Amino acid sequence: MTLTTTEGIRIGTAPDSWGVWFPEHPSQIPWDRFLDEVEKAGYEWLELGPFGYLPTDPHQLEDELGKRNLKLSAGTVFTGFHKGDDQWQRAWDQALNVAGLSSRLGAEHLVVIPDLWRSDATAEVLEARTLTDEQWDKLGAGHDKLGKALLEEFGVHQQFHTHADSHVGTYQETERFLQVTDQQYTNLCLDTGHFAYYGGDNVRLIEQYPERIGYLHLKQVDSDLRFTVLKNDIPFGDAVAMGVMVEPPTGIPELAPIVEAVAKLDPNIFGIVEQDMFPVESIDLPLGIATRTREHIFATSAYARVH
Repeated sequence: MTLTTTEGIRIGTAPDSWGVWFPEHPSQIPWDRFLDEVEKAGYEWLELGPFGYLPTDPHQLEDELGKRNLKLSAGTVFTGFHKGDDQWQRAWDQALNVAGLSSRLGAEHLVVIPDLWRSDATAEVLEARTLTDEQWDKLGAGHDKLGKALLEEFGVHQQFHTHADSHVGTYQETERFLQVTDQQYTNLCLDTGHFAYYGGDNVRLIEQYPERIGYLHLKQVDSDLRFTVLKNDIPFGDAVAMGVMVEPPTGIPELAPIVEAVAKLDPNIFGIVEQDMFPVESIDLPLGIATRTREHIFATSAYARVH
């Protein structure tokens, strides 16, 4: 039996938990089976995932979600504002597609993932690992411009996702990002696994910057394997294939204190369950993990709800 409360944050899931990283890939689960399994696993909220994986016709998508009692929490885009002003059009073109579709189905958030300094597909080093002061300023200004435009055009809130192998991953880098952005337009999608990947204390960040937590991705990292990954400078994509992101409760951080801390800030915040795993060994694997993870969250925290 599912435990629900009126105070808890809203728990959902995402295509990432089924090993979906691309709009199309031969190893990925078909989108209709994915939606069937999200419902079967007990979730009602989900993210859009890579644009083009789920149907992009709003009427078709609304019908497919509706017949499974599913609802959208957010879409996702990728940005590289530190690279210069020419990045604006690239970001906005994505936003027109993703926010344009997801907002029509009621989603009020857009998760924004920064470009990586090292490719997660090829492991190629694309640029320096750290930003200059000028690049930090460009990064902040670009995200505030995007956040303002999203609010005005779609009524959608920008939630910035710190990420492994990106320029914003550590605690100090995350603090600096918050310093160069305006909370009116830019806040955090706190990914608990990615933040812990670099040793970040999720609860500490929540307590120190409560006004900047707008959204959660709930996942765990293998505490021992992450040090092997970092010591040997293993690319994030390879680390995922090695199993660096693990099924709760076998990794860190503990999720219940994070859910509780965020629920006290705003019970309407989403906690979207993710487990980075690409490629998956079998398309039969994700359903069991997603089901058990939801059950673990509800069994360990009274501050979670389905609806």
